[in-house]
Amino acid sequence: MTMLKLDVLSPRIKAHKNALVNIVKPPVCTERAQHYTEAYRENMDKPVPVRRAMALAHHLAARTVWIKHDELIVGNQASQVRAAPIFPEYTVSWIEKEIDDLADRPGAGFAVSEDNKRVLHDVCPWWRGQTVQDRCYGMFTTEQKALLDTGIIKAEGNMTSGDAHLAVNFPLLLEKGLDGLRDIVAARRARINLTVLEDLHGEQFLKAIDIVLQAVSEHIMRFADEARQMARSEPREGRRDELLQIAENCDVIAHEPPKTFWQALQLCYFIQLILQIESNGHSVSFGRMDQYLYPWYRRDVELEQSLSREQALELLHGCWLKLLEVNKIRSGSHSKASAGSPLYQNVTIGGQNLVDGVATDAVNPLSYAILESCGRLRSTQPNLSVRYHAGMSDDFLDACVQVIRCGFGMPAFNNDEIVIPEFIKLGITPEDAYQYAAIGCIETAVGGKWGYRCTGMSFINFARVMLAAMEGGRDATSGKVFLPQEQALSKGNFRHFDEVMAAWDRQIRYYTRKSIEIEYVVDTMLEENVPDILCSALVDDCIERAKSIKQGGAKYDWVSGLQVGIANLGNSLAAVKTLVFDQGVIGQQQLAQALADDFEGLTHEQLRQRLINGAPKYGNDDDTVDTLLTRAYQTYIDEIKQYHNPRYGRGPVGGNYYAGTSSISANVPFGAATMATPDGRKATTPLAEGASPSSGTDHLGPTAVISSVGKLPVGSILGGVLLNQKLNPATLDNDSDRQKLMLLLRTFFEVHKGWHIQYNIVSRETLLEAKKHPDQYRDLVVRVAGYSAFFTALSPDAQDDIIARTEHSL
Repeated sequence: MTMLKLDVLSPRIKAHKNALVNIVKPPVCTERAQHYTEAYRENMDKPVPVRRAMALAHHLAARTVWIKHDELIVGNQASQVRAAPIFPEYTVSWIEKEIDDLADRPGAGFAVSEDNKRVLHDVCPWWRGQTVQDRCYGMFTTEQKALLDTGIIKAEGNMTSGDAHLAVNFPLLLEKGLDGLRDIVAARRARINLTVLEDLHGEQFLKAIDIVLQAVSEHIMRFADEARQMARSEPREGRRDELLQIAENCDVIAHEPPKTFWQALQLCYFIQLILQIESNGHSVSFGRMDQYLYPWYRRDVELEQSLSREQALELLHGCWLKLLEVNKIRSGSHSKASAGSPLYQNVTIGGQNLVDGVATDAVNPLSYAILESCGRLRSTQPNLSVRYHAGMSDDFLDACVQVIRCGFGMPAFNNDEIVIPEFIKLGITPEDAYQYAAIGCIETAVGGKWGYRCTGMSFINFARVMLAAMEGGRDATSGKVFLPQEQALSKGNFRHFDEVMAAWDRQIRYYTRKSIEIEYVVDTMLEENVPDILCSALVDDCIERAKSIKQGGAKYDWVSGLQVGIANLGNSLAAVKTLVFDQGVIGQQQLAQALADDFEGLTHEQLRQRLINGAPKYGNDDDTVDTLLTRAYQTYIDEIKQYHNPRYGRGPVGGNYYAGTSSISANVPFGAATMATPDGRKATTPLAEGASPSSGTDHLGPTAVISSVGKLPVGSILGGVLLNQKLNPATLDNDSDRQKLMLLLRTFFEVHKGWHIQYNIVSRETLLEAKKHPDQYRDLVVRVAGYSAFFTALSPDAQDDIIARTEHSL
């Protein structure tokens, strides 16, 4: 077996990481807000795509650039390290309300200077009434606003930031270079017919792309100039040579395809960075980096040996730390659902390629190098995913387990055996399906060919919908009734359990439709107001169609919402069925009163213990509850299949919706807004995370958990079936233990057809100590949901949720 060296970091990488990890309250940067406001004011007569392009170009030309940390990969998002830019075109309302209190947030605080506060108070009023969020609320119906106000459906993140949730066409970028892309745009513009309405608009979009590509080239040259300027005064010969090489790298990639691995990685990082400067949508991902960068790695490291493997690993480390510098500021409510300020910049390795119609293992030496680099660094970025398939070698799987044992929650695994066949069923060509990558958390898409938001359009709180179904349609939290029904536990008038399920079916179909209605408004406002020009330029077939991604430019376009509280739904239904209807030991009105009283009092607590211990729980391989959950979830899946997104019929293959459970850390704030549930959960406590069992209810070990999860209709939940597992570090102490985990993984993916799995390898004792003494554990990384975060950067509620998860042994 290949043994990875997982305890080696160069001094410069250690210094850079330590500097980043110890920034407890990152600053806010107002440069982008200022520059975009200036550009918008001066170009209000321009078509929206051109105005957006000119704003980005103005910012790239005027903003602060710097090179620090003796870094080898360069490019900064903001004027200070880890500073979060402001994007006023999406929203200013929460900024104006919260700007003075940002430093006091638990787990998501930002330092804002008085000068920056003055800038924001000056800039924000100009945007009032014309932000994306303002225009969404101007279009929402009264009913839609009321639903959003209750929080049963949430779509704040869609309105207050860009879409992202995609990987762009890095292979095309590396092949053509920026000037080559401009040539493609010029050739398409030569075929424009300005007497055709669609072409008239298309010409403005293509013009905008050309403006942006030129601005990107000029921006890269700014770093070439900065490196040369620094080299002139650099006393260390070795660092002076590095700076001159950085300048030369930038000279090349500002216009031409890269010639070396260093240049190729640097160009990819520049694009990754500017995509997030253009639009602050998170989950901008690199796709299958081990595939498209391998030709440069092979030539430099393996053939010509102009670069050693250790030097290549240091370059990768430099890139990963630059990803960690990228930051995003969210509203207070939104930050609770994204604990730890994650950016979800995913890198995918492994999997299969289709060669002459035959699937072959795609693992190569760069796959191992990326895996090892992440294992050494143990950072939150990138979000590393491995594509599993039945033909994966034991050697590579063992290498993955070695990195899992490092305890920072990576790599996560996605299953080729599910994703590829299901994508092909949707109409994706086999050649493209084999090129899929993990995007953001665990969701999947074909890089450079897929539209935005392969997941995350809106969130539905399944637990609150379930409570409404059991109580006359009344939301237990807000008291509002959106879809009234006669039957309620408090009335004691459910005649049998099938009527409870029928009520669930009616309620979830209603809320599903409303979530799509809300998404439709948001989608439309994003399309009309904030087209992303650089991003669209790097997604097929936007240039050829002369359409942005939101207009239908992408080759493929499927969208997933996110459903929160899956396990609570199944456990609650099973408790009601078993104890109320099958055994008759709890009365309907008795249960309703206990829920209303949050189980307070001895009698109610005794009833609660019966709910907890006397009914089956999801995660223990019990068909009673697992089948019931699948049946309930299927109603949502059947309903959402009926709808089309706004790109349907406008070019892309697809244009439909599917389910997804990658609920990030929304289970904590969603739980805080959910009253007591029939599974025995107390009011305001966290809901279950992703598709994982509720904390503390999976008593029979990891084998039972994977069996339960495998019973879900995973082929229809293409937005991702997120399974988080926690193991005690002692579980993987020796080779035999690693073999057990490898066998468990193969069983999960091949026998149970699991979609995804990831591991926290950290003890409860360590987490408790880190919460008590945060200064001693700044670099402790844990898996939160479909991403990892620094534990001490989480809010206390999110920390407690992770501590409470079931800790298994193999």
